[in-house]
Amino acid sequence: MPEPRFLPAGDAALTVEFGQAIDAGINARVLALDAALTAAAMPGVVETVPTYRSLLIQFDPDILTHADLIGALGGLDRSAAQDVKEASGGRDWTIPVCYGGEHGADLEDVARHHGVTAEEVVRLHLSGDYRVYMIGFAPGFAYLGGLPPELHTPRRRDPRMRVPAGTISIGGMQAAVCSTPIPSGWHLLGRTPIRGFDLNRADPFLFRPGDRIRFTRIDAAEFDRLDAAHASGGRS
Repeated sequence: MPEPRFLPAGDAALTVEFGQAIDAGINARVLALDAALTAAAMPGVVETVPTYRSLLIQFDPDILTHADLIGALGGLDRSAAQDVKEASGGRDWTIPVCYGGEHGADLEDVARHHGVTAEEVVRLHLSGDYRVYMIGFAPGFAYLGGLPPELHTPRRRDPRMRVPAGTISIGGMQAAVCSTPIPSGWHLLGRTPIRGFDLNRADPFLFRPGDRIRFTRIDAAEFDRLDAAHASGGRS
């Protein structure tokens, strides 16, 4: 594997960069180093932020220097890279989605853009094997890779100021599960009643980087039933 790049990010943070692409192997290496650094419990490390292709490490400069951290990370990366699959610790999720209509305002537009029917867009979206590459932008917002190439779509020219939590969207070659109401320039295909972020749970964040997601289709009545169950604290 190529050596990572170590890039100072101010006087109290370091970025460890593994590549330039959205790639499962690169992301697995990011997560492996993150797991190894967490297990090492290195004094002075404050927080880590894994992304698609890099790991940001925030540290206390009164305890660590950039040089100290780089020296320690080289050995951790070589050790973690030997088993990136195990280190990523991904879980499998099946997420119900109600497509189109009030829950997926851009489904028909995406179909017209690609010259196919709305049903074909749904079929293609359901066929994907998705990977949670990172959590960011908003609490619990899951950035997904694995969108079928036939659905790669430029982002909207006119972003919306607010889309609801649970929105299932696509933008470029990425897909996403929206966790909170946010502004967005992505295309809205549907919505899930599953809460990606819920402060009433012991762990508010449902998804973690390295998790795998498949989508399954539900109708509007089933969406309403599941949404009501989750709103009342149920999980059925």
